[in-house]
Amino acid sequence: MKAQDASLKALLAPLKPHLYGVAGFSLCINILMLAPAIYMLQVFDRAVGSSSESTLLMLTLILVFLLSAMGVLEWVRGQLFLQAGGKLNELLGDRAFTASFKRALVSGDGQNMSSLPLQDLGTLRNYLANSGPAAFFDAPWVPLYILVMFLFHWSFGLLGLVSALGLFALSWFNHRASRQATARANIETRLGQHFCDQNLRNAEVVAAMGMMPAVKEHWQHHNAAGVAYQGLAGQVSGRFTALTKTLRILLQSLALGLGAWLAINGAITPGMMIAGSILLGRALAPVDQLVGSWRQFQLARASYGRLEQSLANNQEETTRTSLPAPHGELTLEGVTVIPPLGRSPVLKSISFRLAPGTLAGVIGPSAAGKSSLARVVLGVWPSVAGTVRLDGAEIRQWNPDELGQYVGYLPQDIELFEGTVAQNIARFGEVDSDRVVEAAQLARVHNMILRLPEGYETVIGADGGALASGQRQRIALARAFYRQPKLIVLDEPDAHLDEAGEIALRQALANAREWGATVLVITHRPRLLLGLDRVLVLRDGSLVDHGDARVILKKYQQPAVPAGDATPAGGDPA
Repeated sequence: MKAQDASLKALLAPLKPHLYGVAGFSLCINILMLAPAIYMLQVFDRAVGSSSESTLLMLTLILVFLLSAMGVLEWVRGQLFLQAGGKLNELLGDRAFTASFKRALVSGDGQNMSSLPLQDLGTLRNYLANSGPAAFFDAPWVPLYILVMFLFHWSFGLLGLVSALGLFALSWFNHRASRQATARANIETRLGQHFCDQNLRNAEVVAAMGMMPAVKEHWQHHNAAGVAYQGLAGQVSGRFTALTKTLRILLQSLALGLGAWLAINGAITPGMMIAGSILLGRALAPVDQLVGSWRQFQLARASYGRLEQSLANNQEETTRTSLPAPHGELTLEGVTVIPPLGRSPVLKSISFRLAPGTLAGVIGPSAAGKSSLARVVLGVWPSVAGTVRLDGAEIRQWNPDELGQYVGYLPQDIELFEGTVAQNIARFGEVDSDRVVEAAQLARVHNMILRLPEGYETVIGADGGALASGQRQRIALARAFYRQPKLIVLDEPDAHLDEAGEIALRQALANAREWGATVLVITHRPRLLLGLDRVLVLRDGSLVDHGDARVILKKYQQPAVPAGDATPAGGDPA
């Protein structure tokens, strides 16, 4: 089945009925906007001229009715814009989230501002919901008012035409003069906010090591640049806004003066003089609105362009056939990996096979590629050559959402999420209490959780709240064991554990062997390796040795092995 067209234009096609409705109501609203001018024309030429109070009353009642109808239509148009904003979120919300998620996978540490697609979607949604494009729907009806002015007198129409074209030109010059400064201001502001968010997450390190002045100076650099560019854009836009407003008022006054001169010479009636001035003001109003809302339009336009590019780079995946539950056989065949945004391979022609129920350790010096191996086995990073297979099926053939229920992962940097302990273990799916307790018992953390203030209902934050590092790691291990997955990857699972925690971890690994899980353990502690079946030795991205755990450990712990060639089990993690 082919992937659907994920271009932004195609995705926004369901918004057309809303926009057609807005266009229709804009037509009615702008026709009704003629009512005040016609009212003044009739009042001066009919009611005042004939001194008829009944005519004045009837004209006033008609005006009240028409303007009331216009108010209702304006409200309905606003509701259509609001619904269009909601529809936009419904159409693009999932895709924007997926795009943000994939950007986070690519950037790894988040320095690529992974949430940008969601921010751009929010900017577009707010622009629509707040009736931002209303001026663009009113602008096409400016010729209607100018046409009526021509019907009054050709000089009235010419003044209206020249005035409208002049203000439209000012609006265009405003865009040309301020767009670069506005774009730079947006970039610097985003960089400053991103840098600030990163350092807030590491506030303890910043405070403990006296990094606050340096961090503040770095943030102030982006912030000052953003403020400077924003000020420059504001100065340019402010000048055009002031000029546009002044010209509009001046032109309306000149229209009144022109009308008075024509009336004195008998070319038009006094009513046409007043009505012509009102019509000119109405004709220039959309242009004034465009100039005033130009910054919001530029932000929305920039967001649209970035969102279009993000969705184009993240086409919706093809529908994959559901595969049967795996047994856990893991095979790598000549796998070479270049990390996202990288240029050099971090893994080179890696090949090995692990039977179901095998506990395998991965050792090697720093930057050997151990954590990279974990990512490619899980399908987080793609391979540029070779294949990773689970039960014979290439890892990319699996539906990621379906594969996830058969996979357990404990990353090197432990991340828990805002919620209860039970929700974290259940991976924020529907909490199955029996399964949650089972996972905790298999990971040997059940008793530890019971000692927490609220047990399994203890609420923790994204940073683990008041939990110690070892407690966070053991809860994350229970999450990895939830529903007894068939493939488990543990990256430095003993990094924060005390002796009791290590004993519990070894017992947990024994439990995983019993239910037939294939486990890949990245570690640097020999005591943990002794309980495993096999050991893989990585160096500079290559698999230099693998085999029985005791044989490999004995081999690499021999003093006869030159220090430059040995890869001790106690090497630093990658």
